[in-house]
Amino acid sequence: MQGLSIKDVTRRPADRFAFVEYWRSPVERKRTMHDYSRRGLLKATAAAGAGAVVLPGVAAAEAPGASAAIAGAEDAKCKPAKLTGRIVRPADPGYADASLGWDELFAHYPLVIVYAQNTQDVVNALTWARQNNVALRVRSGGHSLEGWSNVDNGIVIDVSELKSVHIDTATRTAVLGAGLNQLEGVTALAKKDLAVTTGTEGTVGLSGATLGGGLGFLVRYLGMACDSLTGAEVVVPSGADCAKVIKADLKNNSDLLWALRGAGNGNFGIVTSLTYKASPLKSVAYLQATWEGIGDLHGVFDAWQRTALFADKRLGTQLEIHRNQTLLFGVLAEGSAEEVKALLAPILSVGSPSVSVQVGNWGDVYAGFQIPTSAEPGSWKFFSQFSSKPFPKKAISIVASFMRDAPTDDSNFFTQAFGGAVRKEPRGGSSFPHRDTLFYSEQGAGWGPRTGQPGVCDPLTPQAQAWIAEFSQAMRPYVDGAYVNVPNIGMQDWETAYWGSNFDRLRKIKAKYDPRNVFQYEQSIPPAFC
Repeated sequence: MQGLSIKDVTRRPADRFAFVEYWRSPVERKRTMHDYSRRGLLKATAAAGAGAVVLPGVAAAEAPGASAAIAGAEDAKCKPAKLTGRIVRPADPGYADASLGWDELFAHYPLVIVYAQNTQDVVNALTWARQNNVALRVRSGGHSLEGWSNVDNGIVIDVSELKSVHIDTATRTAVLGAGLNQLEGVTALAKKDLAVTTGTEGTVGLSGATLGGGLGFLVRYLGMACDSLTGAEVVVPSGADCAKVIKADLKNNSDLLWALRGAGNGNFGIVTSLTYKASPLKSVAYLQATWEGIGDLHGVFDAWQRTALFADKRLGTQLEIHRNQTLLFGVLAEGSAEEVKALLAPILSVGSPSVSVQVGNWGDVYAGFQIPTSAEPGSWKFFSQFSSKPFPKKAISIVASFMRDAPTDDSNFFTQAFGGAVRKEPRGGSSFPHRDTLFYSEQGAGWGPRTGQPGVCDPLTPQAQAWIAEFSQAMRPYVDGAYVNVPNIGMQDWETAYWGSNFDRLRKIKAKYDPRNVFQYEQSIPPAFC
């Protein structure tokens, strides 16, 4: 492939959000854990490593108004749980690395990290957390964009080592462990000439991306990642302090499957495996075009939104704008170099871009544009939105103005074309509401070196944070909604921004599967009790 490699530019953050975690307020933790000192819990987790946790159970905190709804639920107590799996504690040599997320902006120090080796390890960890009223988070890829996959003085249940792969090529059914990242998932399927939609960042957890919706180059061809999800194995709360494994598919707990298709990150249970209906995909044509600077931005953006959003649905495109470059990426499923160039000709005719095209197996192409995490900035901040109307000239001017003043070369404005297969819901429906949007976009600020140390005070942090806040505010007249995989912290009405009119139904499903609101965090779905 000639010209600038995608490795030379910032990798896409879309779908970095892998298994959002669960949150309890400091006040609640203080109230429910007053009988247990941190030292006592540390001793308990050490015993757990030896297979002997015998702490007395403590009733889980209930959501407001939950008592009446829970009264008829199974209240049998479980026997004291034992933590199993690969267990990492603060005194262990690997603790620093185990407690570090992808975004080094955030620093947390969990009491214990459990790397599940099988589903029973997850059941044991959830039961243990409930019995001891310990704050809980769940993690797969570690790309939580607001640091929500970690917690101070709590338990992190990490599913990243659940990497099973079972593919039936006759039925095109793939059952994949929740610990696979997107690169591993794409590679496994591509070896069988199969695919589902994923985001472009290979180290992001496949499960986290899928459960929030999942968008990427194949979205117009195959729909959202969650549209290919036909089933899941889920660990959910049971009774007063227990946990159990259930299946969610079109025949079993179909309402939960509907909820998992777009709202499954940290709201209802812990997904341990996912079943996909994969689609045939033998080859793609991958195009990259680069314009130096942003002088051609108006022409490029306008041509893109008039062309790529309505082109052959096999074509997926992304624009990525930096302060020193404007980049266009295109993937044409089962296409040739000539076809992809012809489809994108109106955009490529603007200015004098350098253009390269690669044709090959999707797995090989996907692997080829990955970059190592060590080459990325250490700190990131994002803001997400959708657009149901084309950007007018004024909106493009706002993008250009802010990009000229971006805090770093890595900072960017990113877009993803929608349309095509996205408009059709899968059988059984989904909770992802943004079917009629024209395109998705986000502002992203990346700054500071990657040090391997969380929470480093970088002098650029205030500038980068302010830039994102001002940029997102300036774009408000031209965008609507938000993407739960790229959460907008502090946003008012985030419930409808993420899920629209589906939010009320999601609350009812939450009340059914998690009536005690065990899984809660800053932007979690609360249960509905009538």
